Amino acid sequence: MKLIVGLGNPGIEYQFTPHNLGFLAVDRIAEQCGVEVRNRQCRALTARAEIAGVPVLLAKPETFMNLSGLSVRELVDEYQADPAKDLLVIYDELDLPLGAIRVRKQGSSAGHNGMKSILGALGSQDVQRIRLGVAPDHEVGDGARYVLGAFRKAQYPLIDEVLDTAAKAVQKILTDGVDAAMNEFNRRPDPPESEETKGS
Repeated sequence: MKLIVGLGNPGIEYQFTPHNLGFLAVDRIAEQCGVEVRNRQCRALTARAEIAGVPVLLAKPETFMNLSGLSVRELVDEYQADPAKDLLVIYDELDLPLGAIRVRKQGSSAGHNGMKSILGALGSQDVQRIRLGVAPDHEVGDGARYVLGAFRKAQYPLIDEVLDTAAKAVQKILTDGVDAAMNEFNRRPDPPESEETKGS
């Protein structure tokens, strides 16, 4: 059983915010599989599905973002999953532009509190993840306020596109492995370096 975990915050007020892009991605995958993510277990809403012949558990932790690791740890234990091989986490990334997607095999949380909680709970950075860019095309003064604010209607078409891309990336990882998915989906250029990071 593969665990596909999308990160976000429970509650209708957070439903269509940048910080909930992981939840929205899992909902899109569930929709494509003809299931609803509504069973409660391990402090998460879950649904069993099959993607390209691979049995998966789709999950949305209900612990709030900063405590996501509590739920993920319980899911890993419940399904006797190997976090390095059987777990895939999908979440928002303010360091990437809206519409961008990055697949990674492992690494630090890069300041994302939900991922930080998961890596801490598992005691390892060997967790596959899909990062979905949420940075807008204008300057954001307060990043924390931005990711908890609602998406603008003008952003919906791009969000719809990136959710479909995330679903394709999940399927690619399940069928051909994370390296193949990285080669296919990490082709978009990185955002330009800031003056502070140049030459460091």
